[in-house]
Amino acid sequence: MEQELTGSSTVDDIHPCYILDNTSYVFTSNASIICVSVYIFLGLLSVATICGNILVIISVIYFKQLHTPTNYLILSLAVADLLVGVLVFPFSMAFTVTSCMYDENVFCKIRDSFDVSLCTSSILNLCCISIDRYYAICQPLIYKTKINVHVTVIMILGSWGVSVLIGIGIIIAGFSQGTCEEMCSVDVIMANTMGPVLSFYLPAIIMLCIYLKILLVAKKQVNSIHNSTKSGASVSKMEKKATKTLAIVMGVFLLCLTPYFLCVVFQPLSYNPPPVQVIETLNWLTLSNSMLNPFIYAFFYSWFRSAFRMIISGQIFQGNFANSKLP
Repeated sequence: MEQELTGSSTVDDIHPCYILDNTSYVFTSNASIICVSVYIFLGLLSVATICGNILVIISVIYFKQLHTPTNYLILSLAVADLLVGVLVFPFSMAFTVTSCMYDENVFCKIRDSFDVSLCTSSILNLCCISIDRYYAICQPLIYKTKINVHVTVIMILGSWGVSVLIGIGIIIAGFSQGTCEEMCSVDVIMANTMGPVLSFYLPAIIMLCIYLKILLVAKKQVNSIHNSTKSGASVSKMEKKATKTLAIVMGVFLLCLTPYFLCVVFQPLSYNPPPVQVIETLNWLTLSNSMLNPFIYAFFYSWFRSAFRMIISGQIFQGNFANSKLP
């Protein structure tokens, strides 16, 4: 990777917290205000991700009312997102994209492995949730026979198994965060194309198709209710709420992950790659999806909100509320 990095101004422009020492990046001992502010923000992001997903995990495990196949999928998603907050966030703060692009060591490989595996697991769990929602809304009569605890466990194990294999495969193949010096090797091209296809593009297309089908079926059901009850106001409100929920679910998901995965695919082949600051920002935008998932998939439901209040207030430590009826 040929870049002019000898000038101090150029180095400072690449990352506010790192300096170039000979041929490798090291964390600066004289941190700037921007550097401190960035790490405080990222630290708060990590704490929010951990706390939000812990609330989801405790809620599903503790309250028996939440012991359903759908919530087991949400539990698996929360575990993946929690591990992102516990493992990926600290590693990405200590070994940034900038430092790993120019001095790839074992810790960078560990960071990449955790990053790819856990983020892929999070995406695949989201895909499984969309499949669950499809049967619940579009095939309600056969939902309980198609989506039961046994099927849910298989979906969860499959998601984690595929995620681990993709993470290991990309690391072995040689994932590239930068441009190729002369010509990309076949392994690098495969890692930067097949990895994103399997871990993001394919699940994203599946989710888009499923949620589009759900939306069409929901609209058809709403029209049927409208024709039979003539209650236009309530029907319009139901349709608006369903549309808004699906738009938020897919919109946040695509907003957080699409820019980074587009960058990953085309960056090694580009003569003019985007600045490292852009890559750093897109990487953290992707990770922030793990913080937003608890709000999207849990806070939408009143029983989760009630469970969170009981956990945060410490009420569950004052007696046995496992069988409580959550509103």
